[in-house]
Amino acid sequence: MLDALPHEFAAALRATEARRRGFGDPLHYFHETTSTNDVAAQYAEHGAPEGTTVLAASQTAGRGRLGRTWHSPPGAGLYFSTIVRDTRAAPYLTLAGGVAVAEGIRTATGLPLEIKWPNDVVTPGSTGLSRRRKLAGVLAEASSSSEGLQYVVLGIGINVAATAYAPALADRASAIEVELGREVEPATVLVEVLAAFAREVAALAAGDPSGLLARWRSLAPSSMGAAVEFETAAGRVHGVASGIAADGALLVRAGNRLERVIAGEVVWKQD
Repeated sequence: MLDALPHEFAAALRATEARRRGFGDPLHYFHETTSTNDVAAQYAEHGAPEGTTVLAASQTAGRGRLGRTWHSPPGAGLYFSTIVRDTRAAPYLTLAGGVAVAEGIRTATGLPLEIKWPNDVVTPGSTGLSRRRKLAGVLAEASSSSEGLQYVVLGIGINVAATAYAPALADRASAIEVELGREVEPATVLVEVLAAFAREVAALAAGDPSGLLARWRSLAPSSMGAAVEFETAAGRVHGVASGIAADGALLVRAGNRLERVIAGEVVWKQD
């Protein structure tokens, strides 16, 4: 059942209406839900327009890439999903989401962040790539029919406040307030991320991914020169990240071959 939107979120949405270009309009708020991606997909199946957004104070079944659980306790983060229907934007939405989260958080709080391919938003390592900790993640899930792509739900989880992470995450996760050493307003973070995402989608819908790719590359220094490993049908491959292709695939130099990685798990050796 829908809950009343907290007034600080309603005020922030009103103040940024023009810049958000319909993303966050309407916004459906839940104190608790299973997964905002699942709820947004239900709205999309019933014809909800592009920009419809689902926000939850906590999730009981939040998830990330490869079926991983996304830690979603109440009062600790922003958990939201938005619907995109433009087919021209669809291939780039994971990249667009990462850029929007990194730039939106910086606009809202001043905190500089980086992107780790394909969808992690992390703290910059204090020495090269070491000790990077994850603050946010992006998960794009598409639905197609015989007529082609129907919609994409882009889910975003952002760690805002300090919380007790599971032991497996304790040394790999952080939160905005932990990094800043002060409290932040989650509503401001939400609307700045939505505004940044709206800008990227508008450019993609116009057929121009070049700006997005340039911004992603500038926010992802590890995509050039980092030692990585990944699995293929022929076995495990060791190589050096060599940037991203125009379609967002990670390029890895492995000996005299240039491999394209489009899915699966990539291990970044310096993390």
